[in-house]
Amino acid sequence: MSNVEQTLSIIKPDAVERNLIEEIKNIFIKNNLNIKNSKKIHITKDEAAEFYKVHQSKPFYNDLCGYLSSGPIVVMILEGKSAVAENRKLMGATNPKDAQENTIRKLYGISIDKNSVHGSDSLENAKKEINFFFKN
Repeated sequence: MSNVEQTLSIIKPDAVERNLIEEIKNIFIKNNLNIKNSKKIHITKDEAAEFYKVHQSKPFYNDLCGYLSSGPIVVMILEGKSAVAENRKLMGATNPKDAQENTIRKLYGISIDKNSVHGSDSLENAKKEINFFFKN
């Protein structure tokens, strides 16, 4: 099978809090993204700051770090054909109001901040993000 990729997916605190882990995992599975690894963790604000370093200069950076570290999250390695693009398509637009019908963010997102999921935006970032949470 060509073009098999891995990407990182995070089920964010708002979705974990609302017991949406299985629903979200099922969306990935139904869409041919295999969950190769998954763990529920609670990261510190410092770890979140390190993870979101690419957004350091943006005005929402502090809120983002505070939010990601505000409760348990589920980090997963998704694997499948064009996994990065597929995952982004399944997630939908960052703002749930703008997301297409039946995308994860349209179904479960509360706001632009509490949008239920994170997914890597490129293969290069996927590798970095996977290593961040799943260091061998």
